[in-house]
Formats: sequence, C-alpha cells, structure tokens
Amino acid sequence: MTLQTIELCPAVQAPAKASASMIVLHGLGADGADFIPMCDALDLSAVGPVRFVLPRATERPITLNNGYRMRAWYDLYGMELQRREDEAGLRDSIREVHALIDIERERGVPAHRIVLAGFSQGCAMTLLAGLRYPERLGGLVAMSGYLPLAASTAAERHDANALVPIFMAHGRQDAMVTMARGIHARDTLTALGYKVAWHEYPMEHSMCMEEVTELNHWLLKVWG
Repeated sequence: MTLQTIELCPAVQAPAKASASMIVLHGLGADGADFIPMCDALDLSAVGPVRFVLPRATERPITLNNGYRMRAWYDLYGMELQRREDEAGLRDSIREVHALIDIERERGVPAHRIVLAGFSQGCAMTLLAGLRYPERLGGLVAMSGYLPLAASTAAERHDANALVPIFMAHGRQDAMVTMARGIHARDTLTALGYKVAWHEYPMEHSMCMEEVTELNHWLLKVWG
C-alpha cells in the first residue's frame, strides 16, 4: 500500500532537482501536516534544495483508545510500551517506511542524502526502519520516542547503517513517553556502537524552538 504524503518541495527547483530529502513520520493520531511549521523553520539553504516528505499513516483501531480508529504506525495495547508490542503492525510499517525511502532514491536522491525523522510513534518507526535499511542513510532524527523491538535490534540491524548519525531529543517532563524510555533507547544504541547526539529540554511531549535550532545545526553538519 502506498501511503499518502504531503510534500514541501524546493521553491525554485523542480522536485526532481532536490539535493537531499527529509522524511518526517508523525505520532499517534497526528498527521504529516503537523510538521509543516517545523520544516518551514529549518534554514537549510546552505545545503541546496531539500524536499520534505510528510507521510500520513493509515488509520487503524487503537486498543489503548478503546478501539477508536486513528492514524497510527502500529497498535498500542497500553502505556507500558515495550511489555506487549504490536510486532506485526511494526513490521508492516517498516516495509511502508522503506518504500518511502526507495521512492526518494528513484527520484534521484541517493540514500546517504536522505534523513529519516520522526516524533513519538514516528520516532519509534524511524529507529526501527532506519537501522534495518540496507543502504547507508544520511541520518536518523528520533524525537520524544523509544526503541521498539529492542531485543531484536542487534540481530536485525543492517551493517550499511552501522555508522549512521543519530539525533535524539526528549522532554524532561514528558509523561506520555517518559524520558527514561528515551534514555534507555539512547543507551541501547550507544552500547551497539551508534553515535548518538542526545538533547533534552524542559518540555512535555512536544517540540520546542531550541530543539528545532539544534536540529538545524545537526542537519547542516550531516549534509555539509
């Protein structure tokens, strides 16, 4: 199934002329359009034309919300995010995210110029799909989320992304995905040899301008 996407293309260049792409995965019950303000706030002019791809996850019933249907990358059974996971849904979404990356490559953007980013559930999918992608990506941006299927990461990660740079950010007052979950993800990845740039902020389950500014600097370094 091909996901619906919202695209912010370089204003001057034709879409096929993008020199880099950033795919941003939204959180539970959200929408790709929620990240338009963040993309607009990034100043990546020094990199050249950047295309932002903001996909919309399919709607599915969420057990945690009494079966209410909403956009989500996988089902949630409770707030204990790693005790019982929707492995089938997670693996289906890996294929969807990999397909999005493949499309950007077909449009002329090499894998090492593609950054995969996500918030909350989107963060989980960024780490899950990004570390398993068979070509070296430009970087992974993991915001206010955690590492799903953590026990299988070492066995299933792809060598192509062994050195992929990772930007991680989390709010100290996050009550939805506690910072402890983010720290656990960071420490797991660090123990596996990944280079993680960790940032924490005095915020809840959200983003802040300081985070966007530091992400901007990181992207310029990754794509520089």
